[in-house]
Amino acid sequence: MGERADTAFNTTGSKWLLPVSEILGFPLDQVNFLACQLFALAAAFWFRLYLSPSHANPLVRHAVATLLGIAFLIFCFGWSTWSYLLVLYLSPEHLNCLFVHSSTYRYSMVTAMGYLTVCQVSRVFIFNYGILSTDFSGPLMIVTQKITTLAFQLHDGKAEERMPSLIEYLSYNLNFLSILVGPCTNYKDYTDFIEGQHISRRLRQHSGTCNGQNGYDKTPDPSPLSAVCKKLLICCGCMLFFLTVTRSLPITYNVDPHFVSQTPFLTRLTYAFFSIQAARPKFYFAWTLADAVNNAAGYGFLGMDENGKPSWDLMCNLNILGIETATSFKTFIDNWNIRTGIWLKTVCYDRAPRHRLPLTFVLSALWHGVYPGYYFTFITAIPITMAARTVRKSVRHYFLASRALKLSYDILTWAATQLAICYTVMPFLLLAVEPTLIYYRSMYFHVHIISILAAIALHHKHKPREPSATTKTFSPSPFSSSCSAQCQPVHSNNNDKVD
Repeated sequence: MGERADTAFNTTGSKWLLPVSEILGFPLDQVNFLACQLFALAAAFWFRLYLSPSHANPLVRHAVATLLGIAFLIFCFGWSTWSYLLVLYLSPEHLNCLFVHSSTYRYSMVTAMGYLTVCQVSRVFIFNYGILSTDFSGPLMIVTQKITTLAFQLHDGKAEERMPSLIEYLSYNLNFLSILVGPCTNYKDYTDFIEGQHISRRLRQHSGTCNGQNGYDKTPDPSPLSAVCKKLLICCGCMLFFLTVTRSLPITYNVDPHFVSQTPFLTRLTYAFFSIQAARPKFYFAWTLADAVNNAAGYGFLGMDENGKPSWDLMCNLNILGIETATSFKTFIDNWNIRTGIWLKTVCYDRAPRHRLPLTFVLSALWHGVYPGYYFTFITAIPITMAARTVRKSVRHYFLASRALKLSYDILTWAATQLAICYTVMPFLLLAVEPTLIYYRSMYFHVHIISILAAIALHHKHKPREPSATTKTFSPSPFSSSCSAQCQPVHSNNNDKVD
């Protein structure tokens, strides 16, 4: 018991909250993470009210955001913070002379991803933090996205004409609003926020004019308070669900020897379904809280919605309703970890000359880490995506003749999608090879077999079209920009979009 407790409460970061960790029974790294995010929420309100662009110049705002972000890293990860400083040697200040060459953005991609992989290998095989710990590689994944996003935008001419200064570069990558859990956003959006142009520019875009004569420049900025409160309520609901339901449906029970050998297939399938459903709220909690933190600072304004009310969903990283009601594999992916989807589309799918889908899934696996379960998940997703695409094209039109047929089709495809997602992401949570194979054998590899046969049988009828790299919304890819209206920018300068 003592050895297990030592492992559970181990961290390279601060141990000030160890008593709280022991009382609550949560690992210390998770307690530190939550404490920093709650402090970030309070600091974000202060940042918006007392360090607004009218009270402080951009240099001060950049410096404060950076210092707070570094403080969070030191508190959560201690000496591991050096890893962020080392990867930031990729600063455009060092690469300024190279950006005149067209291949430099590829250099940034290879170097950042290579360094991330080295750190993830060291975490898993050297430091052995254990399964699903909140460790230094998580924020490093976000920094990797930001470094490569900026490099690609500079190459594409979508960032500012000048190279960012060192403080701007550090602030974009290490600011306290997104350092721990993201999301990754456009560099130009972030600098607009720091300089006080974020809301006014989007209001002008909403009005369809940029001449400054629409009155938006003279009106007070809309308050994010209601949006923040709504998102915090969602966080509370997710936390309550986690404490009452998630803990009672452990993922590892899916590979328990007695359960696998003595339980009927339909019972195992049912438990797998509900255990995966129960595992989602912890992700909902983390991403929604991060969204609320950014909104509290005044960042994340999307524009005015169809009802003329301000929308604060620019930083939206998921659409819970879209996830839970998804009737296709693509729709699920479109609404899950949205900002990472944008990044994958930008740096891989739109640029790969061929084999876009498998390359993008492999990049996603590599970005997530080196656990074999990640590769099982994303490689399995390839034939499932292809099969779902071909089945939809071949079958769906037969069910559009009446509302009843359409409803029956939606119910059937919802069930098939949710079960396929359950089957696909189980290795992502089991992580290791042996439990993954135990699970797939207990499921008789049925989704693999069905999806491969369907993709082969129907492929000749509907060959997928290769989308244009300049097209914003591309139906054949799961890494699509067709997010729900809740999350989709109305007038975005993003290369949106694209786990």
